[in-house]
Amino acid sequence: MKSIISFVVVISFIASAIAQEESPSPSVEEKASATVEETPAASPKERATAESPAPQKKEVPAATTQKKEASPAAAKAPAKKMSVEGTLKDNENRWEASYAAHDVSVAQTLVANDFAGVYWDGKIMSKSGVINEMKKDKDTYSSAVNEKLAVHTYGPSVAVVVGTSREKGTGKDGKAFDRTFRYTDTWMERNGQWQCVASQVMKVKG
Repeated sequence: MKSIISFVVVISFIASAIAQEESPSPSVEEKASATVEETPAASPKERATAESPAPQKKEVPAATTQKKEASPAAAKAPAKKMSVEGTLKDNENRWEASYAAHDVSVAQTLVANDFAGVYWDGKIMSKSGVINEMKKDKDTYSSAVNEKLAVHTYGPSVAVVVGTSREKGTGKDGKAFDRTFRYTDTWMERNGQWQCVASQVMKVKG
């Protein structure tokens, strides 16, 4: 009886062992898949962004970024300095026109402080004498212009102007006048400015 029981126990143990061997155990791959989380599928826009390469910044050659320097020729040329002849003719014309305008400021600028002159009536004139004669003048001028001017230079800072001036208008007595003067003016350049230092005037008409 004991042998029968022992035989049954052995048979049961063998059957249990065979059953365990036949039942498949989970594979390594199945275990791994069980622990991996599923990633949601990317949208078409995200796939296109991921697949397309990032735009590269275009490098600009250094030569094109440098500022173009202006050539010396492009700079504005300085104004041309007036010649001695042009300067003195301009001074004489301004001085003559100032008589018609009764503007003594021109003579104050153009006549030197040490000026020495002979007036048309023979008077010896200084700078103050020239200005006083202009202040006393009550004539009304319709014109006062130079008709002929000739400039003669004597070195870099001395020049003589020989000219003729003509004045028209009405005197303080109401009478019309038309007079012509001929003069010789001596000019000197001092500190960059031309001034009349001597003058001889003669009335030739009127």
